[in-house]
Amino acid sequence: MNKTLFDKIWDSRVVKRIEGGPDALYIDRHLLHEVTSPQAFAGIDRRGLKAARPAQAFATCDHNVPTLNQHLPIADEQSRIQVETLERNAKNHGIAYFGLGNPKQGVVHVMAPELGVTLPGMTIVCGDSHTSTHGAYGSIAFGIGTSEVEMALATQCIMQPKPKRMLIVVAGELGEGVAAKDIALYVIEKLTAGGGTGYFTEFDGPAIRSLSMEGRMTLCSMSIEMGARGGIIAPDEKTFDYFKGREYAPKGEEWDKAVERWKTLATDEDARFDKAYWFDAADIEPMITYGTNPGMGMKITGAIPDGKDLTGTDKKSFNKALKYMGFKPNQRIIGHPIQYVFLGSCTNGRIEDFRAFASFVQGRKKHPDVTAWLVPGSGTVERQIRDEGWDKVLEEAGFALRQPGCSACLAMNDDKIPAGMYAVSTTNRNFEGRQGPGSRTLLAGALVAAAAAVTGKIADPRSF
Repeated sequence: MNKTLFDKIWDSRVVKRIEGGPDALYIDRHLLHEVTSPQAFAGIDRRGLKAARPAQAFATCDHNVPTLNQHLPIADEQSRIQVETLERNAKNHGIAYFGLGNPKQGVVHVMAPELGVTLPGMTIVCGDSHTSTHGAYGSIAFGIGTSEVEMALATQCIMQPKPKRMLIVVAGELGEGVAAKDIALYVIEKLTAGGGTGYFTEFDGPAIRSLSMEGRMTLCSMSIEMGARGGIIAPDEKTFDYFKGREYAPKGEEWDKAVERWKTLATDEDARFDKAYWFDAADIEPMITYGTNPGMGMKITGAIPDGKDLTGTDKKSFNKALKYMGFKPNQRIIGHPIQYVFLGSCTNGRIEDFRAFASFVQGRKKHPDVTAWLVPGSGTVERQIRDEGWDKVLEEAGFALRQPGCSACLAMNDDKIPAGMYAVSTTNRNFEGRQGPGSRTLLAGALVAAAAAVTGKIADPRSF
């Protein structure tokens, strides 16, 4: 058939193809949160419209919500208004809403798969760049702007140019202490933060197949950090096992039919990609960033590049980033003091991440100079942590569990890293001021974050 997995899904959802222009693409699932939806709802309200297919839309609050005392009214007025507006809009348009106090509430890209709202073979959009997370389940998922949110609400379609296709293969077996976040940072460091621009990326290879569904979500969440429109991984038995019995997943005979259909979602052997890369898992170590974009990463045991091969604006950006971060070329940052650790977000806020972090700190103590924010990605993850007893492990080590939300990933609530402080963060972006004005973010996985939390400095988790 000569088709990639991406082509199979995309082509099956094209309502109309405009010669020399974008495709009118049908959307199976439309996810909504409080930040990018108010203007979109206001737009269709002004035109006297209702959501075209409300049963295919799902809303939750996550970006602006506090991660402490969620039973109390939200203190910040703007945040409170946005959350209340989303609840009102969802009710007015008959859209399922998971608000504060709902046990299923959480970061939209964590709670939707947990409910089986996300399913293989779907097209999924949300007014949030990390919608790419859902590609882990064999779906085409990408972020859209507010005007497109309005378009999707009104028509269940959007106008979208078809991206080119990229293949990234990671062969071999991952080493000890290496996880999906390390794969992501390694690949982005190799391809740069703009290396995937214009492409939709399929991840494949033995190292990718070995990842849990949580790990695959981490990888696809980070796919846009190299400029790609999104990432996708073909579904397999792990995928099917993940969804069986979930609330919105098919049941009974419909489940059997769905699985047979999902088994066809794979790239044909003779399919061609516009670009392809091959990496050896043996070369991947625990990673950490040193600069102000996710492509500025390195092995935790390595040194910051000297930048001598850079010219023009690239050279200026490199020097500006190091100045902001307080680092120098050729510097090794292992052992560098840090003040904050953040575990959470749509990238690393799932139960697997908390298991890894808690397992590492078990029998150890949080460093007294470290402030640690451990934020579950959803109410379901929070319950899993407590049901499995990890909350007790964390408490004994000096850590406190917070409540679900985006939290310090983008600092739209009270969880902000102070200016000049260093934070080892399991999130997806390390832009200037991303976690608070003047904050200095070092992206890493859960194990590197745990090692930093107990030592008060950047440390290689494999050395323990």
